[in-house]
Amino acid sequence: QVQFVESGGGLVQPGGSLRLSCAASGFIFRVTDMGWYRQAPGKQRELVASITGGGITIIKYADSVKGRFTISRDNAKNTVYLQMNSLKPEDTAVYYCNFPIGPVDWGQGTQVTVSS
Repeated sequence: QVQFVESGGGLVQPGGSLRLSCAASGFIFRVTDMGWYRQAPGKQRELVASITGGGITIIKYADSVKGRFTISRDNAKNTVYLQMNSLKPEDTAVYYCNFPIGPVDWGQGTQVTVSS
């Protein structure tokens, strides 16, 4: 059974940083593309970053986070990370990891609140 457990969220001031983690299980992680999504109140869930699995690494970001967020993965730990720097109030959302194409059942997510 595919499972995602997100962690690392919290309350941070504008300009601050957070590092999110997502522990994945139930599939062959090292060859599977992974993504980070977010859902702000009253808005649709959006994909903000993705990273391919397998031998060649391709990383993509939404324009809204490009240059501020960095996605990475540790295949030995079945974990994908999202380093978020220069956070803005508009980054406030619940953050989830899942497959960037054809997402399956969602985890509980981790709340990120950017506020002074």
